[in-house]
Amino acid sequence: MSGYRKLGVVSAHRKAMLRNLVTDLLREGRITTTVTRAKEAGRQAEKMITLGKRGDLHARRQALAYIFDEDVVTKLFEEIAPKYAERNGGYTRILKLGPRRGDNAEEAYLELVE
Repeated sequence: MSGYRKLGVVSAHRKAMLRNLVTDLLREGRITTTVTRAKEAGRQAEKMITLGKRGDLHARRQALAYIFDEDVVTKLFEEIAPKYAERNGGYTRILKLGPRRGDNAEEAYLELVE
């Protein structure tokens, strides 16, 4: 595939789902989801943290265009991004949990690295 996974849903649903996952990850610090969704959401979260590290007005507006909650964007630029100022990528981690009861989908934690 060229750059992204389809995740079995139409493009509008996929975009909204990933935006929700990234917003929740930046708000909570750790989320539980399937492994494939975690991989895609992790890629987008890394891009948002990179925008936060840039810190200028254009980067803030780009983050606001993707993240649903303004409070999360403020947290991203004031708390999360400064923690990773000396780090070049690798801001998220995926920890596999095992199969989900019900549909046997492989679950994982997606979390921000400390």
